[in-house]
Amino acid sequence: MARVSTYLNFPGNTEEAFYFYKSVFGGEFIGPVMRFRDVPPQPDQPPMAEHDLNLIMHIELAIFGGHVLMATDAPASMGFMVDFGNNMSINLEPDSRAETERLFHRLAENGEIEMPLADMFWGAYFACLRDQFGVRWMFNCEKP
Repeated sequence: MARVSTYLNFPGNTEEAFYFYKSVFGGEFIGPVMRFRDVPPQPDQPPMAEHDLNLIMHIELAIFGGHVLMATDAPASMGFMVDFGNNMSINLEPDSRAETERLFHRLAENGEIEMPLADMFWGAYFACLRDQFGVRWMFNCEKP
């Protein structure tokens, strides 16, 4: 089955982020949570640093309307550099103002509100924020 998902890289706190997202959206992780220790040794690669073996290699969570959020830790020891910017947002389109407000306030916990919830000229109840993990979220609840 075809699907669209959002894939995020975190600098070592994927597990913390995904347990937070699970507390917001509910549900269970899809498939096994894979850790770097689960990767078989690669003959042409050096062994992974011991302190990185328990990091998340892959995790999935259905968050809203069938959308799947996926992620991995990006260990600096493997040459990855995570630079959260303003080039990506996850856009949520809840069915009600009440659900929009619930999701907005939960995701805003320890984050930064970039634009508070407000009725917009295009007819939506809209807001955007950056959560405590640096991920940008947009809320776009169309009026019934």
